[in-house]
Amino acid sequence: MLNQEIVTQALKSVKYPGYSRDIVSFGIVKSIAVNAGAVSVSLQLTGGSSEVTAQIKAGVEKALRALPQVEQLHVEIASSPPAAAPTPWSQQNKLPGIHRVVAVASGKGGVGKSTVSVNLACALRHLGAQVGLLDCDIYGPSIPLMMGVREKPTVSSAEKLVPPARHGVKLMSMGFLIEDDAPVIWRGPMIMKAIQQFITDVEWAPLDYLLVDLPPGTGDAQLSLCQTVPLDGGVIVTTPQEASLGVVRKGIAMFEKVNVPILGIVENMSYFVAPNGERLEIFGHGGGRAEAQRRNLPFLGEIPLLTEIRVSGDAGVPVVVSQPEGEAAAAFIALARALREKLG
Repeated sequence: MLNQEIVTQALKSVKYPGYSRDIVSFGIVKSIAVNAGAVSVSLQLTGGSSEVTAQIKAGVEKALRALPQVEQLHVEIASSPPAAAPTPWSQQNKLPGIHRVVAVASGKGGVGKSTVSVNLACALRHLGAQVGLLDCDIYGPSIPLMMGVREKPTVSSAEKLVPPARHGVKLMSMGFLIEDDAPVIWRGPMIMKAIQQFITDVEWAPLDYLLVDLPPGTGDAQLSLCQTVPLDGGVIVTTPQEASLGVVRKGIAMFEKVNVPILGIVENMSYFVAPNGERLEIFGHGGGRAEAQRRNLPFLGEIPLLTEIRVSGDAGVPVVVSQPEGEAAAAFIALARALREKLG
């Protein structure tokens, strides 16, 4: 006996033009009415052209007329204008006195994202910019250690937090507000509230650049962070091996989902130079550049795997500050120049 389920199954054979998915899974079938041999179907298209509408209607009529018990058929397709494209975050709620806000993300942990963040901040300062660095990793803040800061922020007369500064960079991190080794056991809404306060209740200005060191991952917290901060763009940090690049693609998709432009990809731990001068590619080499080319994204540079980068970070004096004339510092300064050029 003809019923709504039989009609629905028949409609699943109708593909949306240009896609492998059917019109039912696309959600454009809004109602189905069956009365004896009479069938009425209502569909809702958003922004479809007249050609697409005609193809879908023809496909629906063909699929349903093939059912032996259908005697009368009525297909109605309503079209609505396409939804307006989301406004880029760079055009929303600009922070007063801050020229550019850039997120540094990795998609996964262990690729040296925070190391890149602190040295990039110091490299931009080295080039003469006013720079701030916001540590958004609430659960595992590492910026206080890498920048050598343990002092708590003070409160201004306007009842805003005054960020401590080190090496010429203004800083804010949950690590400044909790005791050493004390865990942060918070749920998502509490974390979002803290991040919002770090952005709006801190006297950042004046800044040329505010770098936002995002936590690893691509979940709801990261998406919400991207939507909270008026970002001018994102920088993706990866290591050369495929295991890292696979997650990097998710990080790229995260930025695309929230309409944040991707400024480029950085390949960290790109190579190691042994004491005898031999260059060793421990994690492979060129994966970041290849992924940038594949996705038609800028490649911002390679950062070598050097002991002094780790030692300087553990000592709270980033290598750009401790050894400004060294090979590692040169790589980060080149990265800062590339980012500055990309942002104009």
